[in-house]
Amino acid sequence: MSVPLNTIVKELKPSGIRKFFDLVSEMKDAISLGVGEPDFDTPWHIRDEGIYSLERGKTFYTSNSGLKELREEICKFQKRHQEIEYKPLSEVLVTVGGSEAIDIGLRAMINRGDEVIIPQPAYVSYYPCALLAGAKPVIINLKSDNNFRLTADELNNAISEKTKILILPFPNNPTGAIMEKGDLEEIAKICIEKDIYVMSDEIYSVLTYKGNHVSIASIDGMKERTILINGFSKSYAMTGWRLGYACGPEEIIKQMTKIHQFAIMCAPTTSQYAAIEALKNGDDDVKMMKDAYNQRRRFLLNAFKEMNLECFEPFGAFYVFPCIKEFGMTSEEFATKFLEEERVAAVPGNAFGDSGEGYLRISYAYSIENLKEAMARLKRFIEKLRK
Repeated sequence: MSVPLNTIVKELKPSGIRKFFDLVSEMKDAISLGVGEPDFDTPWHIRDEGIYSLERGKTFYTSNSGLKELREEICKFQKRHQEIEYKPLSEVLVTVGGSEAIDIGLRAMINRGDEVIIPQPAYVSYYPCALLAGAKPVIINLKSDNNFRLTADELNNAISEKTKILILPFPNNPTGAIMEKGDLEEIAKICIEKDIYVMSDEIYSVLTYKGNHVSIASIDGMKERTILINGFSKSYAMTGWRLGYACGPEEIIKQMTKIHQFAIMCAPTTSQYAAIEALKNGDDDVKMMKDAYNQRRRFLLNAFKEMNLECFEPFGAFYVFPCIKEFGMTSEEFATKFLEEERVAAVPGNAFGDSGEGYLRISYAYSIENLKEAMARLKRFIEKLRK
C-alpha cells in the first residue's frame, strides 16, 4: 500500500536550529546559545492583562482578523514608529506568530511557477513556505563584504519575468545585519520599476543599535506593494503567546484572512488582550531589554576581538555571526565538535542557507553570566584548534 505523502513535504529538510536545541536539552551542564528566544519573562503588566482577560471569561473566538482594539493599537504603533498609516479594519490581520503571516502571505499571492527572491542567510521558514505555496525560490547569497546587506545590483541580477515577491528579512536572523534608509530606497526603486511586491519581515524592528529601524513600506510608492510582518515574540518576550500580524494592501489582507479563517479561525484570545497592553504600555520594557541586549552584543564582539575571531558588527536583532573558516571545518562539524567537547550549542551557519557556510550563529538572548562562561569555553576550544 502506498503512503499518501506530498512530495514537496517529504523532501523538505528539518530545521537545523531544532537539531542542536534537541541535543543540548539532553546534556548536563550544557549552555545553549542556539535558540532565538528572549531570556526575559514577559513583563508582569502584560501577563496580568492576559490573566485578567481569563478572569473576566474572555475565552471566546475573536473575529478572524483579530480584536478591533488590538488592530487599532497595531496601527498606532506603526504610525508612531514608522509614520505609516494603516486602516485597522481592512489592512491589518492578527496571526499566530509572524510565521503564520509569512506562510499565508505567500499562499495568498503566489501562483504556481512564480518566483520568490530570498536573500540568504535568512530565517529558515522562507524557503519551505515559498515551496509549499508553489513558488520557485530564487536565492541571493549575501556577502560579508557588504555586511550581509542586500544591494541593488544583487537584486537586479536575480529578477526575471516570473519574479513576483522579494522577501526582505531585516533586521536579519541569523546575521544581525540591517538595511538603512539609503539601502532601502535603492531596493524600492527597483521594486517599483519591475512591479515586484515585498514581504518585509520586521519582527526585530525595535531591536536595532544604530539609529531606528526604517521600514521599506514607509518609502514613497512602497506601502501599496508591501506586506509588513511583525509580532510580539522578540520585542516583548512573548514567544509562547504565539502572536504576530501582517499589515498591507486591503485586497491582499482580505485573501490572507480567508486562508487564516479556514486554517486557524483566529489567534489566541488571551494573547490578543495581553498584546493590547504591550502596545499601549510596553515601551519602557522594550527599552530595558534592548539596552541589555546591546550590552551583551558589545561584550561578545569584544570577546571575539580578544580571540582574534573574525566577526562583522551586527546592528540588529540579537545574533552575532562569527566566521570560522580558518579552522578548515564545515559549520556543522565545528558546531558539533564544540558541543561535544565544550558543551556549548550554537547553530551552524549553513542552517540558514549555503551562504552561511563557514559561519556560526550565536544568540545573545541569554544572561551575561551564561555568555561569559560560553565565551571562556569557546576561547579554550579555538586555542586547541589553532595549535
